[in-house]
Amino acid sequence: MTGQKPSEAISHVLDASDVSVVICAYTDERWGDIVAAVESVSGANAPGEIALVIDHNPDLLEKAKEQFPEGLIIVGNRHKKGLSGARNTGIESTTKPIVAFLDDDAAAEPGWVAAIAAPYADPNVMGVGGHIEPAWTTERPKWWPREFDWVIGCSYKGLPTSRRPVRNPIGANMSVRREAFKAVGGFSFEVGRVGKHPVGGEETELFIRIHDRVDGAVALHEPAAVVHHKVGAERATASYFRRRCYAEGLSKAVISQLAKSDENLSSEWDYTLKTLPLGALRGLRDAIKGDSGGLGRAVAITGGLLITTAGYLRGRLHKGPERNLTEVPLSSEAA
Repeated sequence: MTGQKPSEAISHVLDASDVSVVICAYTDERWGDIVAAVESVSGANAPGEIALVIDHNPDLLEKAKEQFPEGLIIVGNRHKKGLSGARNTGIESTTKPIVAFLDDDAAAEPGWVAAIAAPYADPNVMGVGGHIEPAWTTERPKWWPREFDWVIGCSYKGLPTSRRPVRNPIGANMSVRREAFKAVGGFSFEVGRVGKHPVGGEETELFIRIHDRVDGAVALHEPAAVVHHKVGAERATASYFRRRCYAEGLSKAVISQLAKSDENLSSEWDYTLKTLPLGALRGLRDAIKGDSGGLGRAVAITGGLLITTAGYLRGRLHKGPERNLTEVPLSSEAA
């Protein structure tokens, strides 16, 4: 179902002024993080627009309107509760040719907006994501493998270390050409985080649609665009690691059903068959050399893979409705 071409009329996008940054928030427990996220994309090298979308929390919405300065777009989620609905509201509430998404507990490095905009000089580029560095509030657990930093929404070992094509960026540091949303619609409500539930996959599903429907579409990983993603003590635990792995398996099962093709999970197969075995062997090697965390990392990689697989199989066995990927309508403001 391809055939749509990227517009040559917007191939000039090169700088921060052509970017709308959307930050989605849902709880005032993260108020300090929300302020830090907004401040990190304000001031010098600021984007053309900053939108803060509050996900069905009237008190937080009122607090944001009272405490943030004029010029910031502050709106409530107009759609179904959850990150997908909030992001779609952000798309509809902004106007710039590039829509960038920053998590409410992440802070961008100086120059992030310009770095994430630069690759769009190529009109075939429909999405760009950057490097996400974990900002641990406690010491990083010695047993935690870098191959599983996706569990905490960060860049993981196995991603490219230079600008390279990828299937999709990671949601905490991601941008999409508005033309792509016009072509395929917004984020799907059938996947994505709602509140604290550790599910995801909405960016994967979106980019599967983009690659399927926009001829020549390219998504790039741009390591020069760096953000720091806060990792609280509640996430630095084995129980969170297990829950997040299982939820990821469930999410990938939903995506595979929506796409009706396991080919769309080829990145996961490469990661499973190449990156993880090497990581486990590296952990065992480190343990032999006296690294106290080496054996734990090898066990975590093996266990994480098994738990994720269990979630995937459970999701595939679930007899929910299956359908092909469909457009998620956006209001006229997104056009």
